[in-house]
Amino acid sequence: MAKFKLQRRLTHGTSGQIIDLLRRKAMTIDELAAEIGVTRTAIRAHLATLQQDGAVEQRGVQRGVSKPARTYGVTTEAELLLSKAYVPILTQLLHVLATRMPGQEFDTILREVGRRLMEGHVTRQGTMLERTIAASAFLNELGGTTEVAEEKGRYVIRGYGCPIAAATSEHPEACSALESLLSEFVGKPVIKCCEEYQRQRCCFVVPNGEGA
Repeated sequence: MAKFKLQRRLTHGTSGQIIDLLRRKAMTIDELAAEIGVTRTAIRAHLATLQQDGAVEQRGVQRGVSKPARTYGVTTEAELLLSKAYVPILTQLLHVLATRMPGQEFDTILREVGRRLMEGHVTRQGTMLERTIAASAFLNELGGTTEVAEEKGRYVIRGYGCPIAAATSEHPEACSALESLLSEFVGKPVIKCCEEYQRQRCCFVVPNGEGA
């Protein structure tokens, strides 16, 4: 929901106008105010919010009539949120890879992708249940809708949506990337349990044994 609100803010109202202008070139507060037709105070307020969201950053300083003025630009993170090209391009990339290499090699590559996604993000603190809950929250941040349950002495991350459904709908092997990612996250081997015909619903079994 937070991601949706941010995407809407980046494309609507005054904030959307600011983002559109800053994607073209770095601009000062005065330049933005003159272009949009609002006060400098209003621009400052919107920029403060956009900077807090990680969508806008200070780029440099531009010489002014009386004193230098800061210039602002759009961050890479904002460009990623605004782009609609990544999903179809990466989905087609998976399709090409799947048709050009053996299944086992394809699966191995996807597992490596999952491991690399976690580089620099693995903390493995707390009990296994706490780690599992944190892993579920991480999946939700990526766009999933998951919750944790204890079933038959094991923890299960059950999803009602999949953050990479565009890929798993045609290539179930893509689940291996998430399986590997979650294994790195909790520090124990995680096993995918997605239903054969319900790949859009994530399911991962996590052992409840404690220890790193």
